[in-house]
Amino acid sequence: MGLVRSLARRAPTVGARLPMMNPESPGASAFGRTCGTCTLCCKLMEITELQKPVGSWCKLCKPGKGCSVYSDRPTECRTFHCLWLVGEEQLSSDWKPDRSKMVLVSSNDGRGLEIRCDTGFPHAWKKEPYYSQIMEWAARGRLAGDGYVIVLVGKSSTLVAPEGEFPLGEIHHDERIVSEFRGNRLVAARVVHKDDL
Repeated sequence: MGLVRSLARRAPTVGARLPMMNPESPGASAFGRTCGTCTLCCKLMEITELQKPVGSWCKLCKPGKGCSVYSDRPTECRTFHCLWLVGEEQLSSDWKPDRSKMVLVSSNDGRGLEIRCDTGFPHAWKKEPYYSQIMEWAARGRLAGDGYVIVLVGKSSTLVAPEGEFPLGEIHHDERIVSEFRGNRLVAARVVHKDDL
C-alpha cells in the first residue's frame, strides 16, 4: 500500500515580497536587476484589486513598455517581484520572463516553486535550458523533504517530480494536492477538497 501525503496548499500566489525598492527606477530590485521591457507578470498574474484574471493583459499595462500608472499602481503590483528579478537561485538571463516566457514565483507556503508559462508558449518550460533545471529543482525539493515544483499554463497545473509530470488540471483555493508514494517513489498525484483530507 502506498503512503499518501498532502503535498501542497494552493492559495493566491503573490510572488517574492521585498521591502527594498528604488522608487525612482521602475521595476528595480534591491539586487540590481530591473524589469526593463519585461511586462509578462502583467499578463500571467492575477491582480485582485483590479479584478484582472490570470492569463490576460492588465488594462493598465503597455506590453513591452510598462505600467501606464506605475507611480499609482495597486499594492499587489508594488509588492510583487518575480524570482528572476530578485536573483533567486542566481537565475541567468535565460530565465528573464520576457525571454523564457515564464514567470517564476515562490508558493505562499514557502515550500514550492510555481512556474507560470505564457499561454501563447505553453511548452516553454519543456525546452532547454529550462527543463533540465526544472527537473533539478524538483529533485532538490524532494531531497529537502517536502519541496515541490508546479507548472501553470493558464489555470491548468502540472506537478513536476523526479519521476515525471503529473497533470492536475485546475486547482481551486479550497483544494489540496495529494501525492501517493510507494517507498520513496511518487506514483500518483491528485487534487482533493481540503475537507476530504
